[in-house]
Amino acid sequence: MSKLNRPLRRVLLAAVLAVTALAIGSVLGVSRTGQAATATAPSEKNPPTIGGTPQEGQTLTADHGDWNGSQPITFSYQWQRCDAVGGNCAGVSSATARLYDLHKQDVGHTIRVHVTAKNADGSASDTSAPTAVVTPAAVPPPPTGCPNGNGPINISNLTPPANLAIDGFSSTPSVLTRHVGSLSIRAHISACGGRPVQGAIVYAAAIPFNQFDVAPEVQTGSDGWATITEPQLGGYPVSHVQQLLAVFLRARKQGEAQGQGVSTSRLVSFKVDLHQ
Repeated sequence: MSKLNRPLRRVLLAAVLAVTALAIGSVLGVSRTGQAATATAPSEKNPPTIGGTPQEGQTLTADHGDWNGSQPITFSYQWQRCDAVGGNCAGVSSATARLYDLHKQDVGHTIRVHVTAKNADGSASDTSAPTAVVTPAAVPPPPTGCPNGNGPINISNLTPPANLAIDGFSSTPSVLTRHVGSLSIRAHISACGGRPVQGAIVYAAAIPFNQFDVAPEVQTGSDGWATITEPQLGGYPVSHVQQLLAVFLRARKQGEAQGQGVSTSRLVSFKVDLHQ
């Protein structure tokens, strides 16, 4: 190089120094602008939060919050069970996922989640604010025995504690004379707040017996009505001053014992006028 003239030696020296600088920069992380590349451990920007309803049987969801730092940042979780004001916390065994199912032992406690953020340059962590106190699971309403809907009910879909109701009745004739011949009794059967019941079995018997023949049970139609026809017998009228005919009505579900299940009964009366 000593044989080279001075200007050429300067050019070659500058080139060697430039190559050396680039090599050193690639090793030490010097950027194109000559500034050192930033390597930053995680630091919290916004704290972790918990979403969901604090009630037994519900699921809580952890949000790790917002963090500064070199990417990528990974997050790990540890759910904690605390006292009613969010203190005296202890980690819940094996509860290290983003989701946490609330159990019976959580009732009466608050819940927090401890989040750890980690990258190649370090780690940091923080704990969420506590939830409200976890409440017991909602108690399901007691069964009604009534099917859904508002229309007619098929008797097969009706179960206790629902009961049949005899909410309407009439007779033909409307006023019983001395010579009735045959008495027709109509009864309306409903349940679940007045919905007509189809397929209920209805029984009718005049009291005292032997006034009218006791007919076989009759099923109600889709409108809830049943008609029972019973011929007059020799025991009617029971006296020359009779003014009412008492009738025992019963409605039940096929296969259920009398007086059990959804069955019901009622004593009704019809006017008697023996002067007609």
